[in-house]
Amino acid sequence: MSTIPQIDSTVPHSARVWNYLLGGKDNYPVDRLAADMLCGIFPGMTTVSRNSRQMLTRVVRHLAGEAGVRQFLDIGTGLPTVDNIHEVAQRTAPECRVVYVDNDPLVLAYAQALLASSPEGATDYVGADARDADLIVHMAGKTLDFAQPVALTLMGLLGLIPDYDEARSTVRRLVEALPPGSYLAIYDGTDTDPMYVEAMRRYNTGSGAVPYVPRAPERIAGYFEGLEILEPGIVPVTRWRPDEEPVDEAHELVSLGGVGRTLG
Repeated sequence: MSTIPQIDSTVPHSARVWNYLLGGKDNYPVDRLAADMLCGIFPGMTTVSRNSRQMLTRVVRHLAGEAGVRQFLDIGTGLPTVDNIHEVAQRTAPECRVVYVDNDPLVLAYAQALLASSPEGATDYVGADARDADLIVHMAGKTLDFAQPVALTLMGLLGLIPDYDEARSTVRRLVEALPPGSYLAIYDGTDTDPMYVEAMRRYNTGSGAVPYVPRAPERIAGYFEGLEILEPGIVPVTRWRPDEEPVDEAHELVSLGGVGRTLG
């Protein structure tokens, strides 16, 4: 088993901040301070984070169930929490195979220690940057069959790529490696709420953490160019096939998500 890399607890880490917002315990005072600053400026931050995570669960459940997908490639994994992708997928179809990708050795070490597959399926872990599509596909190909449909998930990741053109190019190159009938699932933060934008500006300039860039809704929709968009479209995360009809929320436009299908 890999050893846990040395942890720098003096600078916030986006995965640990997210873990704290989701109610996890794999975080440090500096992460909690950064998260509390975000929540102080934008009080809806915890709700948005948890709603986004719940959308991921619903997406994976749909893809492993109704869509019949048996392979998942999750890039930008973050720290393990409840209902990780392989857990959700393998509850529906135990033979599902999942590859987690992150460029942070701390995240991957935690993943290797804590994310165990069902006996029928498989999980694997790749250390790579999302922008290195060739390496990701090569390494993931040891576990996944890229001749069969794959669900690619990029959840809350693309805002960490500061240049939009580069973020869009990253998505395009990854999608081009997928066979017809594959899926792309994304959610990301938008620039529609001034309080959220200000909270992220303060986080980016004052915390020392890797910056996160909220983007216009039409730019998030741009990631899905050339794909068949599943109903209900690119929508607030609370509106993507909810288990219950969501109540109106003041900040629900802050996080948008959707799923697209590659064409033949």
